[in-house]
Amino acid sequence: MTFNEGARIDSSRVQRRGRSPGGMVAVGGGAGGLVVVLLFLVMQLLGGGDLNALGGLGAMPEDDTQAGDFEERCVTGADANQYADCRVAGAITSLDDYWTDALPAAGVSLRYPGVVVFDQETSTGCGFATASTGPFYCPADETIYVDTTFFQVLQSQFGASGGPLAQMYVIAHEYGHHLQNQLGIFAIANRQDAGEDSDSVKVELMADCLAGVWVGHAATTTDASGTTLLQPLTETDVEDALSAAAAVGDDRIQQATQGQVTPHTFTHGSAEQRREAFITGYERGTVAACDAFGVVGR
Repeated sequence: MTFNEGARIDSSRVQRRGRSPGGMVAVGGGAGGLVVVLLFLVMQLLGGGDLNALGGLGAMPEDDTQAGDFEERCVTGADANQYADCRVAGAITSLDDYWTDALPAAGVSLRYPGVVVFDQETSTGCGFATASTGPFYCPADETIYVDTTFFQVLQSQFGASGGPLAQMYVIAHEYGHHLQNQLGIFAIANRQDAGEDSDSVKVELMADCLAGVWVGHAATTTDASGTTLLQPLTETDVEDALSAAAAVGDDRIQQATQGQVTPHTFTHGSAEQRREAFITGYERGTVAACDAFGVVGR
């Protein structure tokens, strides 16, 4: 799924940070506990949080420029098609536009999440984060954090297709966690729980479903002047997103890291569950279709 080249993206919504000193991010449940796409997978396969584990990847070539020129470099859909960090900004522009209109149907007005694209390390409301943490949402400061080297890892290490929508799915998933936070789900879900039917898995699958809802409507979102942001979906685009969702399934993670699958320890859902959750959102197109906790209409 590509951006229309003349569309305008709002890069001011994204804070672009270079490297900052610090250690690992604080992980856990409770109001401040971050929510990641695949913390365990990245930590285990890329060296347990060691920044040197990503040393072989280096920064993505398109992200070499400094934070100071980010807003000048990320202006149009053409920029979002070319640069990974601009693509994050473009996805956020589309997500903001869609959920501003759609979320009130679930009884809540959208409050924009913060968005930070960082290199290697950064401070967050949940502690210090590193690239090996993977993209995550921090409820404490209501902010999504992304190091775009993860997109390379998702493709090269975990078998995702690497298409643009595979990358934007990751952003939409974390945005979904922000929507859950606004809907009050983090206050009622036991995110310390584990297992195939645990609240932890339900939270993750609901975020996948919400990502699917946005994908199904993404080609209708517009920039500030009313220009459509994204081109219509192709079958390949949908498969890109599904491949990313499946790549971060607990069963695939566990098979890769421990050589066996232990469903009673699942925290994110199996590859098939994550695909199905995304498809549910994509096909049914509403928050209510994704509501695993009965909060819509309460």
